[in-house]
Amino acid sequence: MKASDLRSKDVAALEKEVSELLRAHFGLRMQKATQQLNNTASLRSTRRDVARAKTILAQKKKEAAK
Repeated sequence: MKASDLRSKDVAALEKEVSELLRAHFGLRMQKATQQLNNTASLRSTRRDVARAKTILAQKKKEAAK
């Protein structure tokens, strides 16, 4: 997921995106624990997508507070 795509979303959409990414990351962790995950690099990419979305969300909230 690109940061430019996330920046175009509003705060509510970003919060929904973060929750969906966290849910996807949890599912991947469970697949890894049960030896069903083939692509372990997807864990890293979803973790970074969560961080990227949370960062942009925090920036938007900070701008809105001004």
